[in-house]
Amino acid sequence: MNYRKKFVVEPGEKVHLDKIDPSYTGKHESHEKALPVIQEHLVRMDKLQYLLYADCDQSLLVVLQALDAAGKDGVVRHLFSGMNPQGTSVFGFKQPSVAEAAHDFLWRAHQRTPGKGEVVIFNRSHYEDVLVVRVHKLAEKPVWSKRYDLINDFEKMLANNGTKILKFFLHISPDEQLARFKQRLDDPSRNWKISAADYSERELWPKYIEAYEDVLELTSTKHAPWYVIPANHKWFRDLAISEIIADTLDEMGLKLPPTHVNMEEIRNKYHAAEQKQKKQNGKNGKEDKA
Repeated sequence: MNYRKKFVVEPGEKVHLDKIDPSYTGKHESHEKALPVIQEHLVRMDKLQYLLYADCDQSLLVVLQALDAAGKDGVVRHLFSGMNPQGTSVFGFKQPSVAEAAHDFLWRAHQRTPGKGEVVIFNRSHYEDVLVVRVHKLAEKPVWSKRYDLINDFEKMLANNGTKILKFFLHISPDEQLARFKQRLDDPSRNWKISAADYSERELWPKYIEAYEDVLELTSTKHAPWYVIPANHKWFRDLAISEIIADTLDEMGLKLPPTHVNMEEIRNKYHAAEQKQKKQNGKNGKEDKA
């Protein structure tokens, strides 16, 4: 299955989230049967990230957005833990600090975008400024409605600088969200995830869905596409996202950089050092026997 083609939001496409099944799993029947495929994708991601880091000519930005309990943290933990941390980082967008709020809304996002050779994951993102800001009326419509074009320009600039952008909306149902809230209540190891705002935010579900549908329609572009990922089944979420990331990296033309030294000269130096070390080892062996 080509999940990039199946789940992508085409530029300008009107999205009706209530028409998309969040429990979709395609031909895959269970986590056990999907796990080998997921592992294959993770191996590909690891190898390709090595080339991305070595080549140091392009970068990858992954944006994760969702309603509460949809699994953004799970995606980070399950899909990116195998990547080299030297070239991978995660940034979670929370309420803006005083310094961040004193700048334009894209200022804090721009500081966290990946440099050449890097993979960066945004756990929530600059899209909070057309989602939370809109739903909670933290700014008037004439303010936040202009931000769609600003975001598109921002992402176009990143793309022109060699950053590949993948944006994922993790789509779950209200019933599944409530079931995950119950898991947090019943499992002491998950109690820390409970927030007093979870249920008040849940009351705003229709408004968030409306805001997300506008985001998907107005900011999915060829250079920075949105993907709506059915996420009621965590394992399928991981399967689809890992395939899309691996396939995208694979098409970026990543390669090892050329060497900038005389390899024959370096080999000669290595062999000379090797011979010198052998002689030193032999000398040390004779001294030990004596």
